[in-house]
Amino acid sequence: MPQVMTITDAAADQVRALLSKREKATGNVRIGVRTAGCSGLSYTLEYADEQGEFDEVVEDNGVTVFVDPKAVMFVIGTEMDFVSEKLQSGFVFNNPNEKGRCGCGESFHV
Repeated sequence: MPQVMTITDAAADQVRALLSKREKATGNVRIGVRTAGCSGLSYTLEYADEQGEFDEVVEDNGVTVFVDPKAVMFVIGTEMDFVSEKLQSGFVFNNPNEKGRCGCGESFHV
């Protein structure tokens, strides 16, 4: 069975960098979605000290990311990337399920 999502080298490097700056030596990150913005949903990214009972586990490019069970149906097939540009940098989710995005790029709908 294929993974729920994939993680690019750049995103994996950034996850490792974030985790290395934490006071806690262990932990991972959890991806989720929440109702927000003008298009309906936005991605969330938070530290996760332990795996939730129903979290989906994604292991790619040497990092482990948990996917909140409520987010799985919205992110299947998504590529998690990290982009660093002149004016901004951040995680980017290339989601084939998206039907549209708001103008500011903060939210999406499926």
